[in-house]
Amino acid sequence: MTSRTAPNARRRVPRAERERQIVDAAVAVFGERGYAATSMDAVAERVGVTKPVLYTHFGSKEGLLLAAIARARAELLEVVAAAAAGATDPESMLRDGTLAFFTYLDRRAPAWQLFCSEAGVADTALEEIRAQQTDFIAALLAAQVPGTAPERLTGWAQVIVGACERLAVWRGQDDAVTAEQATEYLMEVAWTGLAGLGRRTG
Repeated sequence: MTSRTAPNARRRVPRAERERQIVDAAVAVFGERGYAATSMDAVAERVGVTKPVLYTHFGSKEGLLLAAIARARAELLEVVAAAAAGATDPESMLRDGTLAFFTYLDRRAPAWQLFCSEAGVADTALEEIRAQQTDFIAALLAAQVPGTAPERLTGWAQVIVGACERLAVWRGQDDAVTAEQATEYLMEVAWTGLAGLGRRTG
């Protein structure tokens, strides 16, 4: 006699997959209700698990928000690095990386707006994203202008990251500004100065 699995038996979900499901649900519910108004019960219901499961994986609602930000940080670095790696020259590297940044934010718009609106809870995590992007851009600039002092490279990278962030905020308020337009605006200002940096010394 062949044994059969009961129709209502639940498949055991691997931990990494379950955590991905929980973070996806949390971002969706946070985006709909706002962080403060979201309960762990609502997130658990969206995923289809019990509330203790959420606490087992993330510890608290704040832990869940920080997990979402950490995932966004990893994804952002991955897409920007991949775009820059495919470029054939320094200008294309900056342009393609910037476009990838804005395109990623478009794809994750509700999540990104949520992160930026949660002052206090997400400040440290968001600063880590800024630092990650600054380090990445400084490394790209170091290849463009070898021999430049590290603090100068970091300063240039800070300017670019700050400009991108403000453009992202502006785009969040004006849907008519496309990722391509924002990239052009950044390039028109930043690349004009960067193009001449090869003649300078650190």
